[in-house]
Amino acid sequence: MKHYDALETRSPQEREAALMAALPAQIAHAQNNSAAFAEILQGVDAASVTSRAALAKLPVTRKHELLERQQALRAQQPMNDPFGGFSTIGWKGLVRNSGARRVYQSPGPIYEPEGAATDYWRAARAMAAAGFEAGDLVHNCFSYHLTPGAWIMESGAHALGCTVIPGGVGNTEQQLAAMADLRPVAYSGTPSFLKILIEKATEAGQKLSITKAMVSGEACPPSLRDWFSQQGVDAYQCYATADVGLIAYETSAREGLVLDEGVIVEIVRPGTGDPVAEGEVGEVVVTVLNPDYPLIRFGTGDLSAVLPGACPTGRTNTRIKGWMGRADQTTKVRGMFVHPGQVDQVAKRFPAVLKARLVVTGEMANDQMTLRVESREINQELQRALADAVRDITKLRADVELVVPGTLPNDGKVIEDARSYK
Repeated sequence: MKHYDALETRSPQEREAALMAALPAQIAHAQNNSAAFAEILQGVDAASVTSRAALAKLPVTRKHELLERQQALRAQQPMNDPFGGFSTIGWKGLVRNSGARRVYQSPGPIYEPEGAATDYWRAARAMAAAGFEAGDLVHNCFSYHLTPGAWIMESGAHALGCTVIPGGVGNTEQQLAAMADLRPVAYSGTPSFLKILIEKATEAGQKLSITKAMVSGEACPPSLRDWFSQQGVDAYQCYATADVGLIAYETSAREGLVLDEGVIVEIVRPGTGDPVAEGEVGEVVVTVLNPDYPLIRFGTGDLSAVLPGACPTGRTNTRIKGWMGRADQTTKVRGMFVHPGQVDQVAKRFPAVLKARLVVTGEMANDQMTLRVESREINQELQRALADAVRDITKLRADVELVVPGTLPNDGKVIEDARSYK
């Protein structure tokens, strides 16, 4: 079995020791070189953060905080930090006056830097697992316009020694003409656009030369993956974001996604920073070992769960189940916003409570809330106390239903909106 490097097959103990050894230095670097983390991690002794338990005590930073800090600093005149104090690199005239090779814009707008490191987002590892190799001609159909998607894949392809056609998005006929002339063997882009290219080529009597694909940016269910296979294309998924780069990638085993070697991933209860038990669905939180953009406990807003066992390919890193939805379940009830963190606040008041789920039912203008609680104890006193706590924290009334442990679904939902909008 061919692997990208020896890091993929080291023992889990060796990997964990290496990650935990690198963690204190990364935290100290963030504190000393990032104004945002100097504030967020104020008072934290970086040298003491040498375990996952210690890491879990640090606050989670979420995308809306990135945006808010960026907006606040961009409003200052003269503007000297468009990155909200999170980046340690920039260009002339900024607080950090060098080091940024490119700057990108994500919806918000949120701006992210790209440093000068080869394969800055570490995508080569995922592409290698998908069968990409030196000398391959890759047709890259991620967007080159403002967003980093295309550059994430291009930098990974170059690191492997591939040649890249910068196809971008749209212009289907022009792209098919280029593919007919140049005959690339590999594709990178969204699975939906690859499907369009294959279908359009078939309609025109053209057989694409593509035999392998690295797809991302949207879901690629097994049915679509099987359809690609029937067309002669082996498609593999990777999970990456503009903020932290590669998080996890698919292998030939087709069993979940293997975590990248350059990140520390936690699965936490939505709305909190508390790690969940292995196998339980929760929010993906990433600490990335990138000195240029040292995000510590960055909440992706995506749901996933750890997949038990080892990858049959010989890769020894932890596997996750892949993307399982969004963690932000904030819901408006009777004109008031209810947040997952508030449900967690209620649960934490009672040691007997193991898990809680707020279910919102009814029809428009007739909202009803029921707090379903897995508990070690089932009695009316606890039921009344929980109802009082919900009213205290959310300012809304709710019925309380106590159930035995293991009753609630393992889907990561803390708030379930089951209302009818007909």
